[in-house]
Amino acid sequence: HPEILTGNRMLPVNDTERRVFAVRNMSAPNSPVKQPSNTKSPHSTPTKGGDRYVPFRQPTQHLITRYSAIAQEEVVEARTPVKRALGGSTRPNIHNNQPTATRDHQIDSSSPSNNGYYIYNSQSDSSRSGRSNHHHSSSQHQHASPTGNHNQQGTGAADTGADETSNNVIVMKALLRNELLYDQIDDIRSFKPDVSDQIVQCVPPPENPVRDSPVKALFHFGPRHTPTKHGDASTSSPSIFTGPLSEDSQRLLKSPRKPQRKVPKNPYKVLDAPELQDDFYLNLVDWSSQNMLSVGLNQCVYLWSACNSQVVKLCDLANDADSVTSVQWTDKGDCLAVGTNKGITQIWDVAAQKMVHEMPGHSSRIGCLAWNGDIICSGSRDRIIIQRDVRAPPGYSERRLTSHRQEVCGLKWSPDKQYLASGGNDNQLLVWSLRRPEPCQTYTEHNAAVKALAWSPHHHGLLVSGGGTADRCLRFWNTLTGQPMQCIDTGSQVCNVAWSKHSPELVSTHGYSYNQVVIWKYPSLQPVTKLAGHQTRVLYLAMSPDGESIVTGAGDETLRFWHVFCKSGVPKTARSRLNLIQSLR
Repeated sequence: HPEILTGNRMLPVNDTERRVFAVRNMSAPNSPVKQPSNTKSPHSTPTKGGDRYVPFRQPTQHLITRYSAIAQEEVVEARTPVKRALGGSTRPNIHNNQPTATRDHQIDSSSPSNNGYYIYNSQSDSSRSGRSNHHHSSSQHQHASPTGNHNQQGTGAADTGADETSNNVIVMKALLRNELLYDQIDDIRSFKPDVSDQIVQCVPPPENPVRDSPVKALFHFGPRHTPTKHGDASTSSPSIFTGPLSEDSQRLLKSPRKPQRKVPKNPYKVLDAPELQDDFYLNLVDWSSQNMLSVGLNQCVYLWSACNSQVVKLCDLANDADSVTSVQWTDKGDCLAVGTNKGITQIWDVAAQKMVHEMPGHSSRIGCLAWNGDIICSGSRDRIIIQRDVRAPPGYSERRLTSHRQEVCGLKWSPDKQYLASGGNDNQLLVWSLRRPEPCQTYTEHNAAVKALAWSPHHHGLLVSGGGTADRCLRFWNTLTGQPMQCIDTGSQVCNVAWSKHSPELVSTHGYSYNQVVIWKYPSLQPVTKLAGHQTRVLYLAMSPDGESIVTGAGDETLRFWHVFCKSGVPKTARSRLNLIQSLR
């Protein structure tokens, strides 16, 4: 925007801002001007000689008239119907006819298609500017895209500043509604701005706004009154300086604000993990219910205790010329399943530190494992999923699932342990029933390998999956009806995803090209924050047993621990006086 440099101050040319700044700009044409006089008037400007500077004072009525005129112009502009996009700014753009976009949408390059999905648009800015008409017609859809800002640099300060800015905008909206529309909002926590309306309600201005508007001086002079420090603001005595704001607006500014969610941007612990493989199809990190972390490093499996930070070497496959390709804890946390490069599944007793079962069956590496009680499922590069019961003799109660056409790289059981979700390098997502040998549901919307899988603990039948580099999308499925629900383009390879145990949020880790960790709100799919620290793809993810922390592993051979969720977000159930059982002690 063109600007005017006045002294040491930079004043924009925008008419609205020129009018506001004109009140404080002493060089404005309507400001009081100091005029020298030959008379000995007490209002004249004295010469240099030690006397104080006494400014020339104009009548008070002149200032009141100017203040009322400015306030009325703001009322008329505020009540003019202006179209606004969801999440966008309502301020009109005076330089062109294109709708004003927010900062996120200027950087983001995603836009929703007609069927409700959000598809990544790989066109450059130059090609976009060449088709400005098309951008104008589809700008309303682009504003509604929930995809976040893909800029990786400065995510820490940007996210915190964005939260504070949005909170200040809400306060300003409530303040303007009090002063202009007389809404009498006195508590910011009870004010919920309606962002779903596309058009602001048009309220006709009064016939004589200058005469009907309450005229208040900027300053009030009178006897000193000490305000009461106790009680509500509405019952307290008036202070010396009340300002031009109404009593409702003053109570609004004194009301406590909503607590903002703040996620630490830096990991609270970093561990070295030498020889941690940089392979998208492996799963080498898992966190047990007994607060024990297992990590597969080349030919060995190490256990790290989160309680006392002790490290134990569980097994070494060097004598067998084999390597570790996947690890998975049981629900109890007493046994660990280890998948090897030769297609062998080993079951280890952690307390005794010895192998209790060795189950061959695959002809290639085992990239993923999933426990369901005493049943262990293994997915391999040979495109087969083998389901076994570790209590049965070898060869008995073994079931083979053979619907994938390429390597199986993701396995997850539903919370009720009735359905198994599997993702493969064939871009397929399959849902298996515990009682059927064939998949009960097949989803083929992904355009890359499906490794990231997670079942929601809050919504029955809700499944989320993430695609690889050529897909980059998080897709949500209703497995009860078999219908797709939502889709969001993350802008980078999705390596892992996990739901929060305490709140409707989820966390995803990404590879090419941002190598970051993102926390999402559900169902709005707005990013809460983005965590950066790994130098390469964030391939591995595990959650602590309390559900508050996560650990991420990457090809940079480091493990980073992040505090991302909080138990305080758990909604408290209200006690009913009619429930007699809850009243018993």
